[in-house]
Amino acid sequence: MSAKVYTCGVAGLTALPIEVEADVSSQLPGMFIVGLHDKAVEEARERVRAALKNSECEFPRTKVTINLAPADVKKEGSGYDLPIALALLLATGQLDNKFDWSTSLFLGELSLEGKLRAIPGILVAARAAKRLGFNKIFVPKSNAAEAALVPDVEVYAPDSLTTLLNHLSGRELLPVEVPTPISDFDGSTSEADLAHIYGQEQAKRALEIAAAGGHNVLFYGPPGSGKTLLAKSLVSILPSLSRPEVLEVTEIYSVAGLLTTNNPLIKVRPFRSPHHTASEVSLVGGGSNPRPGEISLAHRGVLFLDELAEFSRKVLESLRQPLEEGVIVVARAAGTLQFPARFILIGAMNPCPCGFAGDPVKQCTCTPGLVYRYQRKLSGPLLDRFDLHVSVPRLPFEKLTGTPGESSASVRERILKVRALQAERFGSIKLNANMSAQDLKTQVVLPTSAVEILRQAVNKFHLSARVYHRLLKISRTIADLAGSDKVESIHVAEALQYRPKEMK
Repeated sequence: MSAKVYTCGVAGLTALPIEVEADVSSQLPGMFIVGLHDKAVEEARERVRAALKNSECEFPRTKVTINLAPADVKKEGSGYDLPIALALLLATGQLDNKFDWSTSLFLGELSLEGKLRAIPGILVAARAAKRLGFNKIFVPKSNAAEAALVPDVEVYAPDSLTTLLNHLSGRELLPVEVPTPISDFDGSTSEADLAHIYGQEQAKRALEIAAAGGHNVLFYGPPGSGKTLLAKSLVSILPSLSRPEVLEVTEIYSVAGLLTTNNPLIKVRPFRSPHHTASEVSLVGGGSNPRPGEISLAHRGVLFLDELAEFSRKVLESLRQPLEEGVIVVARAAGTLQFPARFILIGAMNPCPCGFAGDPVKQCTCTPGLVYRYQRKLSGPLLDRFDLHVSVPRLPFEKLTGTPGESSASVRERILKVRALQAERFGSIKLNANMSAQDLKTQVVLPTSAVEILRQAVNKFHLSARVYHRLLKISRTIADLAGSDKVESIHVAEALQYRPKEMK
């Protein structure tokens, strides 16, 4: 006798329908799983055997063949445990066909005692269920809040195999899970506040421009001048995530397995700060079973690379393509996956290994060759992708004990207005930093005086086309902050102030 149960396999941020077929025949006992699966699926044999026994079900003493179709799609993870167990029970007549199996998806890992454990990627699976025409999805209790985010799909969340069997047989029905409301939420949970930073007015102005238009910033200066605190303060002035952004970010964290029962939603802008020893795979994503890297976990938020010049050059160069495209494509022999990576990059570095090159107080102890090799870790193409280059100098005592600056709450109000302008301008989740060449033609119309300023800058400092276009984007953001419909020469002049030090 044979039976079929539906589930889905998650690969990256996509999900494919998988048919779990069970066949029981009167041959020598044994359970065989076929269908291009990994070790975790192979080990499902023992978990399912023990879970059925401890749930007062009978494991057949005949040959059992489990087929995961289509056979040419790689099956990974422990989420196939539950559908395998149900298909086996259905094939052996321990479950009847009164339940509508064709409209339901089942996912979950089984413990040896028959409990259901959470698995990653449930939000992706739930969204796929809606797209594929399934109106019910059964997931572990720990994944309930995550799956319930998807509208028009009934979510049932048993905590054990026994509970699920009682529901399927009609003895004790499970309630439909109620979705967690995505309400307005203060986008800042950072303890850092711009008011805590004394002095450094140019750096704080650069942060405001970055937050308003989604621009990347590079801070450089001696140790202890406030670069890290400035970077952490950026989160405090960013606007809240919109509902579409919440779902985007939560989906990434779901696939990465970083959601918990108490935190099924990512409601705040991510702030990721990997150590400078991070590998290329951990930063951009990948691995044998590809998972999102730090750049994807920072999607719609901030990626902060402290001690930028201490990172491996190979790791830093891997950022170039996602910074331009807003996505990272992970290509492997088994296939190609794509993860979103639209983030604000904040870099912080010292001018040399000892940190005091150019410092007016402390003398640098590095040789010219050492300074050159240190700074050469950042290639020209990577530096081009930083829109704002800001020096963060040592502060005198008078500045450290002066009047506190403007608070993050006050700055955030201005940024919210500029973000609203961009939403109206582009009609989507798009910022000035992401404008296309066509957008620049329509949104940045320069007066003659501004064109002349840019002409002189390009000719004198030999600016690349990429830098030229980034200057236009920054100018548009500065104009928005000033409440100007048009980009004027004063806005272009300020944008030029944020180019690297050597061009000044």
